[in-house]
Amino acid sequence: MKAEELKKMTADELEKKLVELKKELFNLRFQHAINQLDNPHQITEVKHDIARVMTVLNEKNA
Repeated sequence: MKAEELKKMTADELEKKLVELKKELFNLRFQHAINQLDNPHQITEVKHDIARVMTVLNEKNA
């Protein structure tokens, strides 16, 4: 997900996206723990997306 796309979203939408990404990260970690994850790089990508969302949220709240 691009930062430009996130900046167009409202604060409520960003918070919903953050919750969704955190759930996805939990599921990916669970799959990784039981060796069902095909691409472990997905975990890193989701972490980066979470960081982007949090950064944009902090910019909007400041």
